[in-house]
Amino acid sequence: MTAMPPRPVPIPGGSGVRAQGVRVREVVASDHAAILALNNSAVPHVNALSMEEFAWLSSHANFFRLVEDATGLLGFALVLPSGGDYWSENYRWFAARFDRFVYLDRVVVAAHARRRGAGRAIYDALMAYAAGTWPRVTLEVNLRPPNPDSVRFHEALGFTTIGVREYHEGANAVLMMEKAL
Repeated sequence: MTAMPPRPVPIPGGSGVRAQGVRVREVVASDHAAILALNNSAVPHVNALSMEEFAWLSSHANFFRLVEDATGLLGFALVLPSGGDYWSENYRWFAARFDRFVYLDRVVVAAHARRRGAGRAIYDALMAYAAGTWPRVTLEVNLRPPNPDSVRFHEALGFTTIGVREYHEGANAVLMMEKAL
């Protein structure tokens, strides 16, 4: 049986000239090593993953897409549906408050691809995927250590802060954010 090539996901609403040549597509197994390396290069903005953790997340994701251009991988997003048994305390925080949601567990855009439309393209694809099916998209953004660029980006996309979760005796904190659809 011949493997089908990955299907490109249209980018609704476009991102203007900055996103020219950028495409979002479903992740396939041959992408995993590069995605795991990109994820682990983005600590502390996301937590590092072992191969086993990554395998569990990728097998439970209901939206797992990457964004690329002619040079290769620019970023990825991994989203989990509500109702799962995920070990993340942030996921559990949302599960205690909402019956139905999708949880953006991690999104990483390579440093060289930031402010070029890659992040916007993957979020446009996520919103198109979730619209009409899920009532909200949830996520967290680091407050301590700070990630002000991410906070501004998410606020510009219409995400609102609905809480703060502190951990490690207050040394770390995240803004708990949602976008109602």
